[in-house]
Amino acid sequence: QVQLVESGGGSVQTGDSLRLSCAASGRTPSVYAIGWFRQAPGKEREFVATISWSGSDTAHADSVKGRFTISRDNTKNTVYLQMNSLKPEATAVYYCAARPYTIAVLNGRYNYWGQGTQVTVSS
Repeated sequence: QVQLVESGGGSVQTGDSLRLSCAASGRTPSVYAIGWFRQAPGKEREFVATISWSGSDTAHADSVKGRFTISRDNTKNTVYLQMNSLKPEATAVYYCAARPYTIAVLNGRYNYWGQGTQVTVSS
């Protein structure tokens, strides 16, 4: 079992940056791949980025490539999502999720989920 806690959300202006954190605890959290997903009001949850347990493999949604970067520090059991050049369409609740070892872009492939952190980008 792995517990996930997101932090770092907030209200910012267009063009600003935020760094989200996903702190993992429980049984050997470093062997889990972590994904970031987001859900805007009235929309389905969508994939943002994912990173393998070792950090050697990553994937980012086309809509965020070049602006968002996922990384991890296994000494701190924490995964980060650096979000630059934020746009209003990034407004959503951001969730991190865990699955064993390898990356995946489908939310159904993840076993554990955090409670989410709100990101609001105003124009």
